[in-house]
Amino acid sequence: MKPDLKVILSVEAVEPNLSGIGRYSLELARRMDMVEGVRDVRFYRNGRWITEPEKLLRSPLIGSQWQRWLRRRMPLIRDMGQRKTQRLGKSHLFHGPNFFLPEIGEGGVITVHDLSVLRYPEMHPEERLHYFDKEFSKSLGRAGHVITDSETTRLEVIETLSLKATDVTAVPLGVDSAFHPRSGGLLHKALERYDLRADEYALCVSTVEPRKRLAELLVAWEMLPSRIRGRWPLIVTGGSGWLSEKVHRLMDKGQREGWVRYLGYIPEADLPIFYAGARLFVYPSIYEGFGLPPIEAMASGTPTVVADASCLPEVTAGGAMLTRPEDPPIFALNLERALTDEQWRVAARTRGLAVAAGYSWQRCVESTVSVYRKLR
Repeated sequence: MKPDLKVILSVEAVEPNLSGIGRYSLELARRMDMVEGVRDVRFYRNGRWITEPEKLLRSPLIGSQWQRWLRRRMPLIRDMGQRKTQRLGKSHLFHGPNFFLPEIGEGGVITVHDLSVLRYPEMHPEERLHYFDKEFSKSLGRAGHVITDSETTRLEVIETLSLKATDVTAVPLGVDSAFHPRSGGLLHKALERYDLRADEYALCVSTVEPRKRLAELLVAWEMLPSRIRGRWPLIVTGGSGWLSEKVHRLMDKGQREGWVRYLGYIPEADLPIFYAGARLFVYPSIYEGFGLPPIEAMASGTPTVVADASCLPEVTAGGAMLTRPEDPPIFALNLERALTDEQWRVAARTRGLAVAAGYSWQRCVESTVSVYRKLR
């Protein structure tokens, strides 16, 4: 019989405005100690121990997104010589769910969500590129095993980083039960706070950054017939990232003309309502490690269009329409069909719900613990 596992989980990505990696880290933190055979789970952030990761969701946000990203990683550079830290580093398996492992995590697990820094360096701030160049290889050298979010990313990581296939495992992410089809008065009442009505808008949930290809989406949306883009304006929600000036200029133009609205970051509690009320969900990203938003939209019963790129065909598994955002006229035609073709919409809703039902956070956490077992 194998001994009970003792785990240290890094939670530096958990903060009020959750990213996809933040959501992943939080779900691991919430569920890890409920898995059979896991006896002791500790949480680590910014060189200190956290007793309740949920409280991080109420911490004040200080500085820009990039400043917070870098500040969360500074403890990796400092000398972590505290006795307790050294002792727990030896007795517990350390999991860095956000690309990096500190020195105390020697022999532990890291999750590499994607290789966008290597594949698309022009789409990242220079400081981030410098930090990855300095620290990522060190973390890989410390790791006993690597987790990816999809098989597409797993194969890419093995080839690009010259890792052994047996040292890399794909563990798909999950979808929360809060994302499900909704209708009726409660849906309408919730959307009224944002001056929206169910089935009268399209939705894109995405950080505003180049690889998400929001510029291409806005160009295609403007190409739609005026009666269509007027009836179903595009709602964009998500944090304002980096290198986003062009996208904001396009959104400002669309907002003046009435066919797009940028709402910024939407509270977690409201996001399921936005998905369920949308006529269509669109996710044109050029590159993802998994892509949570399309699965959340499909689980909400919302017809979905994604880019035919990276892991999105694998993850959506036939539940979403695939398109090529780099070809605006074709993209616009696909958007028009997805908004107006009722036969396609009914089939897409059914397929999307079936695909999304196959993703579970509990299964994700249990599969993650199975990876730990390979090392302990």
